[in-house]
Amino acid sequence: MTYNFLIGGNDEHGLNPPTAGKRTPVMPFLNVQIYENQFNVEAKRFFLQACLRNGLNVYDVKPEQQDVALSTRVRRVNSQNLTCLVTFAYNAFGTGQTFNSANGFETFYSNLNPKAFQSKQLAEEIFEQLSIDAFQRPRRVDNLNIAMLSQVNCPSALVEAGFMTNLTEAGYMLDPDFQVRVAECSCKGVCEWLGIPYIARNDLSIYPTLRLGSTGNFVELLQYILTLNGYNIAVDGIMGTRTVEALLAFQQRNGLQVDGIAGPMTWKTLLFLPPYPTLRQGNRGVYVQYLQYKLQSKLYPTGTADGIFGSNTLSAVQQFQRDSNLTVDGIVGPRTWEKLAPITSGQRPTT
Repeated sequence: MTYNFLIGGNDEHGLNPPTAGKRTPVMPFLNVQIYENQFNVEAKRFFLQACLRNGLNVYDVKPEQQDVALSTRVRRVNSQNLTCLVTFAYNAFGTGQTFNSANGFETFYSNLNPKAFQSKQLAEEIFEQLSIDAFQRPRRVDNLNIAMLSQVNCPSALVEAGFMTNLTEAGYMLDPDFQVRVAECSCKGVCEWLGIPYIARNDLSIYPTLRLGSTGNFVELLQYILTLNGYNIAVDGIMGTRTVEALLAFQQRNGLQVDGIAGPMTWKTLLFLPPYPTLRQGNRGVYVQYLQYKLQSKLYPTGTADGIFGSNTLSAVQQFQRDSNLTVDGIVGPRTWEKLAPITSGQRPTT
């Protein structure tokens, strides 16, 4: 089912170049700082995917990699007649040079928004879903008069999903499962606010088989995910030859049946759903990139998360296996995935 709602997604700050100051302290073992937008942009993208899956129309307020002036983003929102806007951000406490104990999530609205009551309801619904998820400490729903909440002409909520000055929550910033978790809870909050049913992500039976000539929200979802994987195609909800060509290339890279048809195995890979394949040096594709981000989130450096299982990824896997009392063979099979996949387990000991 599709609905006549237009949902906006916004990510704070930028990556190319990184917004100054919006970053973690230096992460142990990784020896790098994680920039806030590394979480924000991915959470927004997963949120937009969730909205498409739930039959909602979407608008990306800031598709650019660099930061965009608030006045520009407000102007964009106010030209779209959005049903609502959700912004994704990450919190900080103190100087930002050292890690501390501040933790948890919070959501915000503005009482200066022309639809302040609806904004507060939206922020409360998202907060409620994050609280039901019971993954992190719930902090508060509060008023905050920043531009993306106060100066836009639609109900608007801000999600501060964690603290980048907390070592554990800083690691979560790179974890695709945490990004998905925040995005899905936010989408579920939007669905509750709209009074429509929420469709969960992990049930492959909801994804239709798509082929040349298919149309609709799931085609748009397919196209959107393909663009995030580097394929330059239009996201228009029409499965034409360019989309099929991109899908063929995706299937080839990921060891799938190369038929240009989005069936269950292709959807499973697009969404990097379990059960996870056994991976070893030389493999490449979506699941390798997922592996690399999972390792980085737990403080095991892999170099660039490029989807290629090379020597750096091998070393990270072996060190993770060693620290987890697993067989140190560099092969990511069921036992290694069992230890690696959960968001809350397997972070590398720092003492």
